[in-house]
Amino acid sequence: MAFSVTINIQKEFETSCTPDEVFALLADVPRSASHFPKVDQLVDLGGNSFRWEMEKIGIGSYTLQQTIYASHYASDPATRKVTWTPIAGVGNALVQGEWNITPKEGGSTVAINTKGDLTVDFPSFLQFIIAPLVEMEFNGMVETYLSNIQSSLK
Repeated sequence: MAFSVTINIQKEFETSCTPDEVFALLADVPRSASHFPKVDQLVDLGGNSFRWEMEKIGIGSYTLQQTIYASHYASDPATRKVTWTPIAGVGNALVQGEWNITPKEGGSTVAINTKGDLTVDFPSFLQFIIAPLVEMEFNGMVETYLSNIQSSLK
């Protein structure tokens, strides 16, 4: 029987780029997504909605797990905020969150707040072993994503 893993992430960083420069990158979902590791495919569903298909995790030709989810994105240039809300019924995860970009002297402060609920297709008795690994992997991918975004903003 499958089980669910919930992951909450709140991080921020500073950059010398202007808030408008940061917003231009983060509001462009395909451009921003190109910085995220282990994305097999980003599918444009229209209406600023996208399906994320992550790389498969498997042994040989047998797939153990592949995370797939869809989110609808909204961006507001006036508040420099980008939000995403989950689209139910697509894949095995629900992901929501927001970017907040605030001006600071000499650049911007960039904050991400995101929550993911992932259904893991393993027997529930393995939850105590698998859940921390899933959380660690997702946190690592977000760290790499933020590092890639920061490098791009230099």
